[in-house]
Amino acid sequence: MSAAGNPGATLAAKDAGPGAEPSLAEQARRGPSKFWLALPIGIIAVMLAGALGLRQDAQTAVLVLVVAVALVFDYTNGFHDAANAIATSVSTRALTPRAALLMAAVMNMVGALLGVEVAKTVSEVITPPTGLHGLTVVAAGVLGAITWNLITWYFGLPSSSSHALIGGVVGAGLASASSVNWSSVVDKVAIPMVVSPVVGFCLAYLVMVAILWIFRRAHPSRVGRRFRVAQSLSAASMALGHGLQDAQKTMGIIVLALVTTGHNTGGTVPLWVIVSCAGALSLGTYAGGWRIMRTLGRKVIELDPPKGFAAEATASMILYATAYIWHAPISTTHTITSSIMGVGATKRLSAVRWGVAGNIVTAWILTMPMAAAVAAVVYWLVHFFGA
Repeated sequence: MSAAGNPGATLAAKDAGPGAEPSLAEQARRGPSKFWLALPIGIIAVMLAGALGLRQDAQTAVLVLVVAVALVFDYTNGFHDAANAIATSVSTRALTPRAALLMAAVMNMVGALLGVEVAKTVSEVITPPTGLHGLTVVAAGVLGAITWNLITWYFGLPSSSSHALIGGVVGAGLASASSVNWSSVVDKVAIPMVVSPVVGFCLAYLVMVAILWIFRRAHPSRVGRRFRVAQSLSAASMALGHGLQDAQKTMGIIVLALVTTGHNTGGTVPLWVIVSCAGALSLGTYAGGWRIMRTLGRKVIELDPPKGFAAEATASMILYATAYIWHAPISTTHTITSSIMGVGATKRLSAVRWGVAGNIVTAWILTMPMAAAVAAVVYWLVHFFGA
């Protein structure tokens, strides 16, 4: 029945008013499209600053610009990966979108203040040249990651910001003939990139099986209400893990830039770097990543509160273990997505929409080489005009 033939629907729409919460589909169409304009402006700014800096030795000005570009990446990381923490709790209606985003932003901020070991790992991926040339390498790596983040955000694919950043830095390093620490890339990035989704899938499957067995005789509606409360806690835990992991990656990039200019030895992370990265990530998270949230929350499997809780709890445990024990910059996106697939497989394998999952895996595989390629092109352009 149309709204014209249904006065109640018309009245409800009027009562909703401008301050009412828009639907998830409507919010998915609203994303931060202004960043498509900001991206070419940022690339041109870095190219011009790199050219002027290399000619006039304006090292401090270029350093400030590189730090700004890194914080922009941190912001895009926030709205790109906001879905990692809250997509499941929003799709199961455990939290409203606005409340979920606010909670995720706050927990991202807290998580970013809880450690720096992952940042040190990222800062050791390459050894760039010193001075302005090194700043050019770092800036090109970050711009490559930002570009790939925006491309995958536009298509709603939950690719890894972590691997985009690592891929961008490695690509710029190779283009500049910098020394790449391949043992660190393999041990701390490549192997965890493969292992963490497998562990997430298997562990989430086992956690969900345990939940099904424990609550097999409980009333379904009562279980659903209790797990909605539990899922609010697991979503907060997931957001904390996201802040712990992802803010540190940008910290590592800024430390790398400081090392190339002699402002840091690489052994410590300055407090201003920690606070600024935490703030940029939390602001980006609050801006929201509705396109990717729709993919994770509704297109992979149909979630209910127990499944959402199992996926988030599993992903959180993996994020904490890798950050504090192995100091590995793993992907929150890979971890939560594979955990969602794992809980869905407990119903039946066909419950997982493997076509969507295949598109996600394709984005995973392409992330590092594509970000590396973009970063290499940016480096060559900047170096060509600045040399």
